This record gives sequence, C-alpha cells and structure tokens, in this order.
Amino acid sequence: MDMAIETEALAASFDIVSRQDEAEKAINVLRSDVDEVKARLDRVSRAAARPVLDGVRASVEVKGFVDGYLRRGSESEIKSISGAVAADGGYAVPREIDAMIASELKEISPIRNLAQVVQVGSAGYRKLIATGGSASGWVSEVAARPETSAPKFAEIAPPSGELYANPAASQAMLDDAAFDLEGWLASEIAMEFARAEGAAFVAGTGVNQPKGFLSATMLIAGDATRAFGSVQYVGSGNATGFGTTPEAKLIDLVHTMKAGHRQGASWVMNSATLAVVRKLKTADGAFLWQPGLVEGQPDRLLGYPVVEAEDMPSIAANAFPIAFGNFKAGYLIAERNATTILRDPFTNKPFVHFYATRRVGGQVLDSAAIKLLKIEA
Repeated sequence: MDMAIETEALAASFDIVSRQDEAEKAINVLRSDVDEVKARLDRVSRAAARPVLDGVRASVEVKGFVDGYLRRGSESEIKSISGAVAADGGYAVPREIDAMIASELKEISPIRNLAQVVQVGSAGYRKLIATGGSASGWVSEVAARPETSAPKFAEIAPPSGELYANPAASQAMLDDAAFDLEGWLASEIAMEFARAEGAAFVAGTGVNQPKGFLSATMLIAGDATRAFGSVQYVGSGNATGFGTTPEAKLIDLVHTMKAGHRQGASWVMNSATLAVVRKLKTADGAFLWQPGLVEGQPDRLLGYPVVEAEDMPSIAANAFPIAFGNFKAGYLIAERNATTILRDPFTNKPFVHFYATRRVGGQVLDSAAIKLLKIEA
C-alpha cells in the first residue's frame, strides 16, 4: 500500500513539473510576442518622428511635389541658404531665437477650389465636348423617318507646364538652425506653387503653362452665335468704370448665362474691385451687396456668392475685372500626379538641395459657363 502511495505521489509530482515546463514555454512565447510588438511599435514611432522630406513617411502629394519641383530647379534662381550671409540664413545659426518662422501672408488664388480638377497619367490629356445634340422631328404615324443630323463634338487639350524650384541649404545650416528648415522650405515651395498656378488659371498664356480664362477669345456675341471656346463679355457702359447704372449691367451679366449654369455660379474679383462693388446701390438706395448672415456662409451679390481672387485685374479701361461663372463646368485643371519634393544631399556637397516639381495644365472647358464684365463705353 505504501509503495502504491509513493508511486502515485511521484507521478503527481512529475505531472506538476511537466505542467510547469509547459507554462514556462507558453510564457516565453508570450514574451517573444510582446517583444516583437514592442519592436514594431518602436519602429513605427521612429518613422513617425522622421521629417516628412526624408521620403519615408511622405504622403503621395508631398512626395510628388518634392520629386518634381525641388529636384529640377526654380523658375527664378533661388540662392543657396547658408550661414555666410545673414539674409540667406545667417540669422538662424546658433542664437537664442524663436524656433517658429513667421511668414508674410501670401494671397493664393481660389480658382482651383472652384474649377473641375482631373488627375491624368500623361501630359497629352484630351477631352471631348459635345457642342450639339442629335436633331429630331415630328412625323405622322405612317410617314417616312428621314435621317437626322448627328451630334457635334469638339476637342480640348489643356496646355500644361511644369513648375520647378531647386533651393539649397548648406549641411552646416541644417545642423545649426534652431528651427525645422526642411519643413519650412517645403511649405514655402508649396505656397509659391499655389500662388503661381493660381495666377496662371486666371491669365496664363498657354505657353508652357495653363491657359487662363482671361486669355480666351473674348466676344460680345451670345451663346447661340459665338464660336466654341470663346467667352462672352458685357460692357460696363463707361470707359473707366461702371457707369451710371451698374446694377443693370451686373444683372445683364447674370442673365447672359444659361439657367442650368447659374445654379452653381459665383462672382470672382479682386479685393480692390470688391471694395467698389460693395458701395454700389440701386436707384432706391439699397446696397447690391448682401453680407453673409451665418458664420461660414459667403457674402453675396445679387444672390450669388462672391469669391476674392487677387489675380483678377483691377478696374481700368478695357480690363475684365469681374467674372461670373460656374467654374466647375467652365474651367478644367488637368494635373499629372501631385506636387513632388526630393531631398538631395549628394549632387552638390556640402549643400542639400530640395528639388520639387508640379506639372499642371488648364483651359476653358465650357465657354458658356463663364461670363465677363469689360470696362468699356
């Protein structure tokens, strides 16, 4: 009996030891999993701490902007940033300075937000426009059905160009500067690109850049008789300003547009013109201008929102200071990829170049959707 009890106790102890071994193995597996998770989190946190410009964490838009613009150079040569000259970066070498850079406010054109934007895979983008539908006719029950005319099409190919810049900073400058110089350069280039392309959407020539809607052929003829691609304008009635009945001319401008396009239309003018328009009154003394009564809602002129675009010309003889249009239907922006940026520390040591490009095109899409006011007698 004693032998059986000892055997049973020995077996129980072996079972306990075996279970302990299994538990230790399971704990070791869990520890290994925890260590792996910690390592992954550490890698993620280190990647998140890297500057956007290192190309690892950069978004598609930022990466595209850097690769194109900063890699190939700038429309106007930008001097290298170094500590040798105070104005070129010497102010930022070791001193007790504010780590945040304050920049002057730059006016950015809002046309991109108003227009139709498409992403394209190549520079040779084309779009077909239906200029007339199929004809129809009335016949009796048993009459012959003669052939009707087919729909007409037109093709547009928005002219495009490439914005580029290639500023450089010395490695010593990058090491010594008290602020995030790389991030600041990226934001400065992005701001300059936005300003340059906005100006091109309004008045671009179409030669190695978008063709602005003010560069289209201007005619006074209506939609029924005007050539495709040309934009209609209404005269102000005065050689230097709005004349004696400005509200009448603005109303005429609104109603030269088809009712379907008026649903999403808005006014576009610069702040100098807007200052004049805000003072216009009807014959009974009421202001044409209607301020937005709800926060976030735009101010309105004759019931339509007003958008400020500083690239629009000011009031002057033969100028087109006011546009009224449904730009979503009237103007097309075609861009290949997004803005790209590349940090290049190898080409010109000891300088680090920030090369960025952006390829973008633009052209009037439906000329019936944009109307202009011309200052003329």
